[in-house]
Amino acid sequence: MSIPNTGGPGTVRLTVAQAVIAYLSRQYSLADGERRRLVPATLGIFGHGNVAGMGQALDQLADDMPFIQGRNEQNLVHAATAYAKATRRTSTLAVTASIGPGALNMVTGAGLATLNRLPVLLLPGDTYASRRQGPVLQQLQHPVEADTTVNDAFRPVSRFFDRITRPEGLLTALPAAMRVLTDPVEAGAVVLSLSQDVQSEAYDFPLEMFVEREWTIRRPAPDADEVATVARLLAEARKPLILAGGGVIYSAATAELEALAETVGAPVAETFAGKGAVQTRSWRQVGGIGLEGTPATNLLAGEADLVLTVGARLTDFATGSQSLFANPDVRFASINVNRHDGNRLGATGVTADARRALAAVNEAVRGAGVAPDPAWRERAEAVVAQWRPVRAAALDPDTPWERSSLPEGADVVPETGAELTGPQLIGLLQEAARPGDTLVAAAGGPPGDLLKVWDATEGRFAHLEFGFSCMGYEIPAAIGVRLAEPDRSRRVLSLLGDGTFLMAPTELVTAGQERLPITVVIPENHGYQVIHRLQMGRSGAEFGNEFRYRVGQLDLGGDKPTAQPRLEGDYLDVDLVGVAAGLGARAVREALESTRHHEGPVVIVVPVRPHVDLPGSGAWWDVAPSEVSTSETVTALRAEYEQGLASQRWFG
Repeated sequence: MSIPNTGGPGTVRLTVAQAVIAYLSRQYSLADGERRRLVPATLGIFGHGNVAGMGQALDQLADDMPFIQGRNEQNLVHAATAYAKATRRTSTLAVTASIGPGALNMVTGAGLATLNRLPVLLLPGDTYASRRQGPVLQQLQHPVEADTTVNDAFRPVSRFFDRITRPEGLLTALPAAMRVLTDPVEAGAVVLSLSQDVQSEAYDFPLEMFVEREWTIRRPAPDADEVATVARLLAEARKPLILAGGGVIYSAATAELEALAETVGAPVAETFAGKGAVQTRSWRQVGGIGLEGTPATNLLAGEADLVLTVGARLTDFATGSQSLFANPDVRFASINVNRHDGNRLGATGVTADARRALAAVNEAVRGAGVAPDPAWRERAEAVVAQWRPVRAAALDPDTPWERSSLPEGADVVPETGAELTGPQLIGLLQEAARPGDTLVAAAGGPPGDLLKVWDATEGRFAHLEFGFSCMGYEIPAAIGVRLAEPDRSRRVLSLLGDGTFLMAPTELVTAGQERLPITVVIPENHGYQVIHRLQMGRSGAEFGNEFRYRVGQLDLGGDKPTAQPRLEGDYLDVDLVGVAAGLGARAVREALESTRHHEGPVVIVVPVRPHVDLPGSGAWWDVAPSEVSTSETVTALRAEYEQGLASQRWFG
């Protein structure tokens, strides 16, 4: 890259925006000897708050920093986050937005990235530093804190935040940002809030600032005493269970995980982020855990006397709201690069890189001559064998669905003409999945169903975002995964409900613009059906979750409350195929294999029967029915819930 406009000796005169882009284009990550661009592209939407500064810089330096145009700023952050996840946190993308609503649109994406410990760089415009203009368009005017802008909303959802009000602020802000992006402990959203006028301001930056730099992604070594303690716990356990989280995947520690499980004779369960952490099919791979896990896994979790978590955060979904681990003598150990996450459930922990720690613990256990208990393996094989035919029947399109498979309280299956159930659709997707393919899901029913039944072994990858359960992640995430995976023989498929699709379909335009082959599969079940299922189990009545016409007209003009017609009519007549086609996708109904090699986005809409779900997991979840209600059903559900509270335990 040639840097124009040389300033004084040893300096180069650039605008702040030009300096940001020039600097980013020369930053590299180094992980296990592999060198790659840390920020190889910028996504964005221009407005008055960033077009004259960042827009001009990206235009001038387009050969060094490609620009991808988007439709919604939140979606672009999701795409960058998914890219970071697909590259195992060794690379990410930058996202730029204008001030005001453009910047605030990125806050949800920042929260998702930070919560999931995934690096993403956000470059929102901010209000003028000079203030001589008076309040500018889209500027928040706080009556007490005059220096507050909407970008302060990023502070609680970011791992690093800095507001650039002087050009020389970049000298410290940019290196600090790179350190956070490449730190496996601190990774998350990094926000450099760029004042609109300062973006275009010139400064004589030192030339050494633009020398190529490598940022090593460290693998912190385990402490020998911590390793010995965890190894002793494993040696003493007769019923050990390993719980694999996303840290196993980010650390590329699958081989070490499988080796330790073999040594101690432990079945391995997976969280949403850890789906696919075990790649070898064997008795040890027992599947998902918790509220959306398999009943077999949850039975084993309830009997385990030691639970070793690896790279997991242990949310209430994984622990059944602290009710799942029922053995009165259960103990907890952990391996986690983040001490805060590793201390969950009062675990005895090794704070280190997952791959290095797993190898060290395995060596220590092997040195102690630990012999697995064959009875525990037999128990694991027995409960998995009971689950296997249940799973197969639910996924088989030729097996008639049974009313016994309905969730509690759902005694009516609406007749929509659909021939398949949602689980049967997943069965068809499983049959079509090939090694190297990636299946993306994030909110609603799909991620839970996939955790329970998807076979993510032998290279059929699952990209499940359920830390934030963010509707709208799925399509931009498929874009991010595709950008990270240039091999177009490998399919990137996003499974999302019709509710999520209607909320955020517009990045299909971006996929078409970039000619990115992604496949979007929409099981059309006419509503937010996973919340409908929860609602039926907590109140026994449907309200506001299915897509139905209102039976009459609302009258909001009276001065007194009156009975109003409800959303209880027929299902909405929405042409999802037409919506997708109008956004530039190849849109079809019920086709899969014939679209694998289409050069661009494909949307496949599949009608499925509402209210027909996979068998339950057997886990309890702390979602409280109303304590006071005129409904006898709710009163009974509340009493049942209060009985369930007795299963919760505190692990200190």
